[in-house]
Amino acid sequence: MQRVLALACAALAVAVQASGREWPQFLGPERNGIYRGPALSDTWGPQGPRVVWRKQVGQGFSGPVVAQGRVILFHRVSSQEVVESLDPRTGMTQWRYAYATTYRDDFGFDEGPRAVPVVADGVVYTFGAEGQLHAIDLAKGTKLWSEDTMRRFTVAKGFFGAAGSPIVEEGRVIANVGGAGAGIVAFDAKTGKALWAATNHQASYSSAVSATFGGLRVAVFLTRAGLVALDPASGRVVFERPHRARMAASVNAATPLVVGDLLFVSAEYGPGAALLRVNGSSTLVQVWASDEVLTNHYATSVHHDGFLYGYHGRQEFNPSFRAVELRTGKVRWSEDRFRAGSVTLAGDRLLIVRETGEMVLAAASPDAFTPIARAQVLPATVRAFPAISDGFVYLRDENTMIALDLRK
Repeated sequence: MQRVLALACAALAVAVQASGREWPQFLGPERNGIYRGPALSDTWGPQGPRVVWRKQVGQGFSGPVVAQGRVILFHRVSSQEVVESLDPRTGMTQWRYAYATTYRDDFGFDEGPRAVPVVADGVVYTFGAEGQLHAIDLAKGTKLWSEDTMRRFTVAKGFFGAAGSPIVEEGRVIANVGGAGAGIVAFDAKTGKALWAATNHQASYSSAVSATFGGLRVAVFLTRAGLVALDPASGRVVFERPHRARMAASVNAATPLVVGDLLFVSAEYGPGAALLRVNGSSTLVQVWASDEVLTNHYATSVHHDGFLYGYHGRQEFNPSFRAVELRTGKVRWSEDRFRAGSVTLAGDRLLIVRETGEMVLAAASPDAFTPIARAQVLPATVRAFPAISDGFVYLRDENTMIALDLRK
């Protein structure tokens, strides 16, 4: 028994260490915005954290990921969507994969890719602004397969293009494609063959998350229509719940947050936030719901010790940053007119990157908002989410990417 426990502890230690060195998908290893690697330094000095390297990059709101000693960048250069593997310590290109794109943003915003890449089992999966799904060998940078989902499933162009990162679950790449009868589609991770299609849900800008409720593994999506969980193997809908404003301009963008048997879902333009309990594996029970507590426009909140930390309000209206009791929806504190951005949990610290390019390290405490360190690390505008790996932070703005050393 002692040997079994020792082996289990060793395996857990290896897993924790590996998760601290990897940031293989949107919001990190568990898609919950939590970094579990070495503690970050809270003394940055007058010049801020040390910049390890700086690199000019193309267009895109897609943030980087880190896997197996590589930083993967997905951006647009001229008329191509480009996937690059970079050396984490130098920023030098290791390989480059590119394909043509004709995407044009109807609102004059960035015309690069939006969805963060996913790395699983030695393969990089990307979902471009026009719904181009590509699988690329992580070690070689060579194409394994691709699928034009917009053309194949007759998907209309959304407000801001395709933006939700797929998930890789049980050998399947599952994406909110948004077609009629093909709202959510699963592809074989090795071959790209379409395995099943389910729902009529149009695509949102939210990325999916995997979860286990009542012993059943599900893929959870916040589509344009609302919350839906499916069996990854068959596409069977396990549960669903509407969560969308009546206005045509509604945009669901934040990722559902799973805390045990609880689901926190949030969106702007009217539906607001809701905490739901999953009884068994398929019954949803509302714990609370409100449009006045923590409406996430695009940045997913994080959870720590029974409290949510995140943004409330629309990006263009200068949202507040708040601490909210998870189980009651009570607002504990609110920093008004905070400016939009992203938030990551690192131990008992919040690493906040504001759209202004300021990075703030603050205590994850429900008592008060207490900044510990802050620095202007990039010029505005910063909308891509950062990747954190082994004490290093990788971050980009509209045309520059930097690596910051935050090790103690």
